Amino acid sequence: MDEYESVILVKPEVFVYRIPPITTAHGHRAADWKLDAPDWTGRMRLIAKGDKLELCLEDKTSGELYAKAPIDSLESRAIEAVVDSSRYFVVQLKSDTGRTAFVGMGFSDRSDSFDLNVALQDHFRSLKKEVEIDNTPKLDLGFKEGQTITVKIGNKTTTPRPKPTSTVGGTVPLLPPPPSSSNRIRNS
Repeated sequence: MDEYESVILVKPEVFVYRIPPITTAHGHRAADWKLDAPDWTGRMRLIAKGDKLELCLEDKTSGELYAKAPIDSLESRAIEAVVDSSRYFVVQLKSDTGRTAFVGMGFSDRSDSFDLNVALQDHFRSLKKEVEIDNTPKLDLGFKEGQTITVKIGNKTTTPRPKPTSTVGGTVPLLPPPPSSSNRIRNS
């Protein structure tokens, strides 16, 4: 059975940068990139298919795939935040042939990067909950062999009431009028 794809997040503008090799043990710094001149600008889509998650970079107008990054877990090196900004990430792109490349990815607005972080966390949290639900013991509410249930329904002792007959073109009963305004307390 094929699993369906669900688009978790779409951001219409994302910037991609060539990044220099990492120089410190702390992590990548966006200040080391040429932030005023991105190497590529396009659209980002975060797509879930079953338990797999993929970040796709696509052309804004045609939707043609530029690159993709499979993301296995929140702790993976597939996507990492930089140490000096909340708007930029280092993404490990993977081609269909298995080649990998690390690029910088950024947004013009901080709320876009926040949305990406939340979407990643929500996806992996829901996967974790699915596993927990699957591992809980199942209740056996079926009948055991030879087990029966007896249901007694009491006899009706009342006589059924005759149904009111409806008349065509009959009048509809009116509701009582609303309370008079003299009962209200008026503020001056």
